[in-house]
Amino acid sequence: MMSDINVVPYIDVMLVLVVILMVSAPFVNPSLVELPTMGKSTRAPDAPLEIVVKADGRLLLRDRTAGSSRASSEMRMEEIAGLLQERLKQHPDTPVVISGDKSVRYEAVTKVMDELYKMHVRRVGLAVKPAS
Repeated sequence: MMSDINVVPYIDVMLVLVVILMVSAPFVNPSLVELPTMGKSTRAPDAPLEIVVKADGRLLLRDRTAGSSRASSEMRMEEIAGLLQERLKQHPDTPVVISGDKSVRYEAVTKVMDELYKMHVRRVGLAVKPAS
C-alpha cells in the first residue's frame, strides 16, 4: 500500500493556469474609476423648499430660492401642492424638507410625506435638530 500523495498532477495544472493568466493579462483593459472632486460643481446646489408642520397642524411654507416672492407664508396643503407642481415642472429635482414641531403628532408629518409622494417629489428629507 502506498502512503504518499502524488503532487505532480497538481503542479502541472497550476503551471498551466499561470501560463494562461500570463498570456491573457495583456489583453484585459484596466477599468478607470473617476471619483468626484471638491469644487468641480458647475452650479450651486438647489435651495430646498421647507414645509413646517406646526404643533396645531398648520402648515408653513418657506421658499429660500433666489427671486422668490414667498419667503415664509402659512398655506393649506392644496396651495402647497399647486406651488410644488409649478416648481416641479420647471425643476424636477427640487428638494423638499419637512420640519415638524417637537410636539406635533407624527401622523401630521406622514400625511405631508404621503402628499409629496403622490405628487412624485423625488427628493424629500426630514429636518432634524442635533442634540445639544
